[in-house]
Amino acid sequence: MKYMKLGTKPDTFYTEEAVRSVVSDVPADLIIHVNNTKYQLHKFPLLLKCGLLQRLCSDTDDGDEAPVPVALHDIPGGEEAFELCAKFCYGISISIGASSLVPALLAARFLRMTEATAKGNLVAKLEAFFDTCVLAGWKDSIAALQAAWRLSGWGESRVVQPCLDSIVDKILTPPAKVTWSFTYTRPGYAARKTKHQSVPRDWWTEDVSELDVEVFRSVISTVRASGLLPPPLIGEALHVYASKHLADPLRAAGSAGVGDEEDEAVVARQRRVLESIVTMIPGEHGAVTGRFLLRLLRAAIRVGASPSTRAQLVRQAGSQLDEARAEDLLVPMPSGEGYDIGAAEAVLEHFLAQFRRPGGGAAPEERRRMSAAMGRVARTFDEYLRTIAALDRDLPVGRFVDLVECLPDIARSDHDGLYYAIDVYLKEHPELSKADKKRLCRLIDCRKLSPEVRAQAISNDRMPLRTIVQLLFVEQERTMGSAANRAAGASHGTAATVAPADLASTDAISSRLAARATKEEGPAASSAEEHKSEVHRPRRDHARVADGAAVAAMTRSLSASTKATTPAGRKERTPEERGSRMRNKQ
Repeated sequence: MKYMKLGTKPDTFYTEEAVRSVVSDVPADLIIHVNNTKYQLHKFPLLLKCGLLQRLCSDTDDGDEAPVPVALHDIPGGEEAFELCAKFCYGISISIGASSLVPALLAARFLRMTEATAKGNLVAKLEAFFDTCVLAGWKDSIAALQAAWRLSGWGESRVVQPCLDSIVDKILTPPAKVTWSFTYTRPGYAARKTKHQSVPRDWWTEDVSELDVEVFRSVISTVRASGLLPPPLIGEALHVYASKHLADPLRAAGSAGVGDEEDEAVVARQRRVLESIVTMIPGEHGAVTGRFLLRLLRAAIRVGASPSTRAQLVRQAGSQLDEARAEDLLVPMPSGEGYDIGAAEAVLEHFLAQFRRPGGGAAPEERRRMSAAMGRVARTFDEYLRTIAALDRDLPVGRFVDLVECLPDIARSDHDGLYYAIDVYLKEHPELSKADKKRLCRLIDCRKLSPEVRAQAISNDRMPLRTIVQLLFVEQERTMGSAANRAAGASHGTAATVAPADLASTDAISSRLAARATKEEGPAASSAEEHKSEVHRPRRDHARVADGAAVAAMTRSLSASTKATTPAGRKERTPEERGSRMRNKQ
């Protein structure tokens, strides 16, 4: 950044008893009040260059020895800007940069330090520095624009508009022609940076993120209107700005709620920033990522954004849900306790709405794209179910079932993710009734489980017995199907046999199943033995009886299927004999 140095004398201003003065042998004859600061200065150097002070002191008697009081409470820039102008009048050395230029220029204009008052006055010097140095620089233009906005908003158009034009012109400059310094802190960029490396397309996004949101909106609107930058580049600028000015509720997990300790002014400012960013999102699909949209939705719920803002984010995030991860769907409540399940449901509903539109004329490529997107969303949502089951211990079973059923069955090509989610919920809620466990596990299609997950589920003690029976039937069908395939591939009448591994697996499954049934019926059986009298004998659990019958049927079926696939005339070997035979072969 560039600086301008004026004056040569050393700084002799000092403070004594809350009064600012300058070292001089001449008594002060001018008292100036600027807000809460009192200055004891001299007419001679100040009136020579300040047209306003000349007018205010024109009615005073030169023979009056009492200092003349003057109030300048409305001077732009306050005490700091006035003192810069006063030091210039005394010839004291001052340094002016892009940030201090604007308040000094506005104060000098207020004091009428123009060429009409004195040649080589301060306004002319500052305007020349502004035109030749500040507007020519990138960071200088941004610093001057930000300073002007904070002082007077859009009121000082003689500074704000030239800065805006300079910034937009530089943003639209092709990256190959960018020669000025800029801020770029992307991970890995500094390590890869070489003398001949090309400038990244988004080189300007971090510096403009320093601007107030209203000025930032003006810059983005002007750049978009030019049509020279692609929408994703505009979206990247919005992402950088949001990352700097909006806190992500997920990163602040466990902190106090919005209404507890956060300053309401901060919340209001973040609400204004968020709603402005949403209005700036380009309408083109893919201009921003689905993950960024979900982050904005989390922030919108946290700061209490308007319903229209939240509805727009839900709609846009739903159209790009296939780009999200499971953690992106976690929306903390504003209170900081629990998660907003309804927000995730609404986003999924808007995603699914795309598939309900008439699509008979869709091109094959589009159908394949939508099918792939549905598969990604199904996996992501099942992972979200698994995460929310672990994080939200107060989630009712009915609400969890509703979440599972939000995704249609056709969307899930397999139920592995759904099984893991339900298993986590069962683990986190051991107090669930048997009926609720069955209600949950009925959501799993045992035929859509992979062999590895099905084997894990069969040995899972948290699964209801009825679910394990269903899993075993599926496993039986798989075993018989494998035997049938081997029989079809056998050559010239060679008998197809069940592989020893399959027989051993079947025996192990039957043994585990019988042990599980005995374990669950144990309390009822012991109770029956203790009470000999029919009058005092407790009634057995009918559901347990039904499950026990199913277990017995399953065991008989497994044994029958094993015998059916054993060659005729050959005695079925015991598990011990089969194991010995396999060892001998080895």
